[in-house]
Amino acid sequence: MRVRVSPPARMTTVHDLPTPAVVVDIDALEHNLATMAARLPGPLLRPHVKAHKSTALADLQRRYGHHHFTCATVREMVGMAHAGLGDDLLLANEVVDLDRLRELASLQDRAMITVAVDSDATVDAAARAGIRHVVIDVNIGLPRCGCAPSTAGRLADAARRRGLVVRGVMGYEGHLMVSDDRAAQRRETLSAMQVLNKAALDVGGDVISAGGTGNHDVHAEHRADTGVTEVQAGSYALMDTYYGTLGLPFRQAVSLLGTVISTQEKWAVADVGLKSLGMDHGNPSIAGCKVWFCSDEHITFATEKVESSAAGSSAAGAITMRAAQPTVGSRVRVIPAHVDPTMAMHDHLWLVRGDEVLDRWPIDLRGW
Repeated sequence: MRVRVSPPARMTTVHDLPTPAVVVDIDALEHNLATMAARLPGPLLRPHVKAHKSTALADLQRRYGHHHFTCATVREMVGMAHAGLGDDLLLANEVVDLDRLRELASLQDRAMITVAVDSDATVDAAARAGIRHVVIDVNIGLPRCGCAPSTAGRLADAARRRGLVVRGVMGYEGHLMVSDDRAAQRRETLSAMQVLNKAALDVGGDVISAGGTGNHDVHAEHRADTGVTEVQAGSYALMDTYYGTLGLPFRQAVSLLGTVISTQEKWAVADVGLKSLGMDHGNPSIAGCKVWFCSDEHITFATEKVESSAAGSSAAGAITMRAAQPTVGSRVRVIPAHVDPTMAMHDHLWLVRGDEVLDRWPIDLRGW
C-alpha cells in the first residue's frame, strides 16, 4: 500500500529541512504496518497512538485494517474523534478530571468511547461525567495503574450499578516488553494472562485487552493460551533502539535529523539534544558512531574505530583507523531510544524516501 505524497514547497530533500527534524522512512513504516497487519489483522490489534501522536499516521494504520485504537490521554481521544477515527477508542488510562471526562462524553454520539477504571473513585468520575462504557484495568504485574485482580469483579458490579456498561478487562504487562530471554518472556506473559483471564471471568464482557510491541508475537502465536482479544501495540510502527534489540520483524522507521554544528579532533556535536529526545531508555544512537552524551541542545559523539587486516596477515598486523569525521554543516540521523516521548516533543514529522522529502504530517495529538 503506497501513501499518496505531495512534496512541500522548498523542502525537496532532507538537506533542506530545519533541524532537529523528525524524519520517517515511508518504506520502513509501510513494511512495519503490513507486517503487523499480517500477524494481528483487524480487531486483533488496537494500535496505541501514544507512540506517534499523529492522526495522519493513525489513518494509515486504519488503511491497513485496524479500526480500533488505544489512547493514553484525553487529548489523543478527542483528536482522534474529531479526525473521524473514532470507530472504537479506548482510553487506557485513569482520569478523574471531570471537565476532561465530560468533553469525552460529549463525543459519544460520534465515536465509540471507552475509559479504563481501577477504583471506586474512577468509576464515580466516569459515571458523574456521563461516560457510558468502561473496562476494568487490572494489575497483572507492572506496579502502575490497575486494581488488584481479586477486586475486579466487585468493581465491575459497582460500575454497573452506576449505569456504566462494562466491556471487559485490560491489563498491561509492561515489565515483560523487553527481555534477553525470549522463552522466559513467553512463560511470564502466559502467566500474567492467566491472572487477567481469571479477572475477566469475574468481570464479564467480551474484551480482554493487553500486550504491546515487545511481546506481540506471544499473543499472535499463542492466542488460544493468552485469551487476549486485542493487543495494544504502538511502537512497532516507528520503532526505537529499546525495541530494536529484540530481533522483531520491524524496521527502524523514525530518526531525528540533525546538523553538525561543531567538530574537534576527537568528537563532533550536532543540534539534537535533550529537548528533542526521549531519554528515559538511555542514549540515542548514530550509525558508525559512539554517542558520548546529550545536553539541552546538543549531542556529542565520536566516529568509531574500524579494525581490518589484509588477507593472510596476522591479527597483530591489523590496521586500526577511524572513519571520516563529520564536517560542520553535514547531516546525521539520530535514532531515539524511546519513540513515544520523542514524538511528543515535536510539532510535525517529515515523510522521506532516502534523502527525498515526500510530505509533512502534523503530530497533532501531542500536549494535554
